[in-house]
Amino acid sequence: MSTSWQAVAARRPRTVELTALLLLFGTTVTGCLLPSWGTPAPPALWPGIVLSAFCCLALLRRHRHPLPVLGFITALTMAEGAVGYLMTPLLMGPLMVSLYSVSLRADRTTARNASLLAAACVVVTGLFLDPFSHPVLLGVVNPAAWVLLSALLGSYVGVRRTYAADRAEQAERAREEEARHHVVQERMRIARELHDIVAHHLALANAQASTAAHLYRTHPDKAFEMLDSLATTTADALRELKATVGVLRQDTETDQGLAPAPGLGQLPDLTASYSAAGLDVGVTVSGPPQPLSPGADLAAFRIIQEALTNVTKHAATGHADVQLRYTAHSLSLTITNETPAGTPRAGAAEPGRGFGLMGMRERAQSAGGTLTAGPGPEGFQVSCTLPLQPTS
Repeated sequence: MSTSWQAVAARRPRTVELTALLLLFGTTVTGCLLPSWGTPAPPALWPGIVLSAFCCLALLRRHRHPLPVLGFITALTMAEGAVGYLMTPLLMGPLMVSLYSVSLRADRTTARNASLLAAACVVVTGLFLDPFSHPVLLGVVNPAAWVLLSALLGSYVGVRRTYAADRAEQAERAREEEARHHVVQERMRIARELHDIVAHHLALANAQASTAAHLYRTHPDKAFEMLDSLATTTADALRELKATVGVLRQDTETDQGLAPAPGLGQLPDLTASYSAAGLDVGVTVSGPPQPLSPGADLAAFRIIQEALTNVTKHAATGHADVQLRYTAHSLSLTITNETPAGTPRAGAAEPGRGFGLMGMRERAQSAGGTLTAGPGPEGFQVSCTLPLQPTS
């Protein structure tokens, strides 16, 4: 029921306001009738009706001119008191509504001064202009208290509305900040994907092209086989680039033709691609394999891919070991290349060049894990620990 009344009020605000003013006029006229009960010579009724009508009509302008309307209604209310009407809350209804409106819309200082001035006018009327000399409690204290109470109510509602508006603005800013944060995170994710894809496939393509050029004169048949592998490598690169860049078009296009995100299930294909480029990769699995969340699965695959790419680019070796060790709560990855003494080590890129190690650390952190990289007893070693988050 309240919802329907709110809907009607929203559709016809002018009608609702006129109806409320008519009810207020009736209440004010009732207040004019109170002195006739128990008073030997009550004042005439028609001055009260006329003054009340002007007060209610003036309230129509309170939204645009609150202070002038308050001054006008205060003067009319003093005239009613001077006629001899008892200053009751019913009689002062228009004054209280006007003062409430001023306290709701004006600043704090203006509202305080207006309420004090209105209360002072009511006190002066009760003390000096009342022809019947009503008791001080009824003619002075009670009217002033009601005036100040309406001002306090308007100030309280105004503060609550300001507080609600500030909270809404803060919530909107928080949503915008969160949206910007998600955009930045998505850009970083896409940048990592593009770096891993481009670095991996270009390193393989470079190794395969170099091997094909070396074998062209002595073993042409093997050179042509290597060129076939090079074509497959470039085709895989284009496919993965299309899948990654396709994320940017999800708002307007469907992704039905895009490949799923890679994971440890594609590890045999990954090691086979490196074997075709001349890098022998050994894979060792310890413990029963456990299911990983999609994020952790992708992070594990990309870390292995980046580590092997670094071996291809920076290490003068033809062998690398990949160890996967499953425990009850985590997956440990260790990628080691047997680097002969005196040769460059994987991951030892020039300062300021390359983002391989940094990208691997970001991958591990995004999945809630840790990663370390550096020289080990058997060569350059990358170690990563990822928490297990089994999917349902």
